[in-house]
Amino acid sequence: MDVLLDNLDVFREGFITTIQLFALAAVGSLILGTFLAMLRVSPVPVFRAAGTLYVTLVRNTPLTLVFLFFFFAYPLLEIIDLSYFVAAVVSLIVYTSAFICEVVRSGINTVSVGQAEAARALGLGFGQVLSHVVLPQSFRSVMPPLISMLIALLKNSTIAGGFSVREAGAIRSILSERGEDQMVTLLWIAAGFIILVMVLTFVQRTIEKRWSVAR
Repeated sequence: MDVLLDNLDVFREGFITTIQLFALAAVGSLILGTFLAMLRVSPVPVFRAAGTLYVTLVRNTPLTLVFLFFFFAYPLLEIIDLSYFVAAVVSLIVYTSAFICEVVRSGINTVSVGQAEAARALGLGFGQVLSHVVLPQSFRSVMPPLISMLIALLKNSTIAGGFSVREAGAIRSILSERGEDQMVTLLWIAAGFIILVMVLTFVQRTIEKRWSVAR
């Protein structure tokens, strides 16, 4: 307990930053991932090709390389100056959205084609069919894998600690400089992540009960 209590400020700052990273990246990934899924199922070949290219490229790129690009290569373009925190959020969004895209697309494929055809027969356009008929049902069916992707996002956020972002992944190196026991430090960090994952699991179960799909 001494390691935790004597360095409570470091743990508090680290996990607050981790939660902020996760929250912003989760929202951004869900939005971009859903948009990419819409491109993947679009009737326009160019849109489908663009979505497929993005997903294929990003899914086969290590997350560390995505971080390296936004922290070291992107600043050379001199477009928009990004802080380390914002660069970490953008990196997580770019990477995670490709995986969320495939989860959402699998959910879209579970919706009966007849429902989409019926909606089009009523005069709804492609965007309206997706937003009013297909996507609400698809999100219900893919909630477990979607939460799993968000849990993976939470754990992936620790990579930001290696890029000067003072989040939970950086706690070990900070306490190492203070001479604290590294094993105990890692155990407390692991305990913090277990609590956060338990919260996400509780959210998943709550949503599943409310959005249960009759089978």
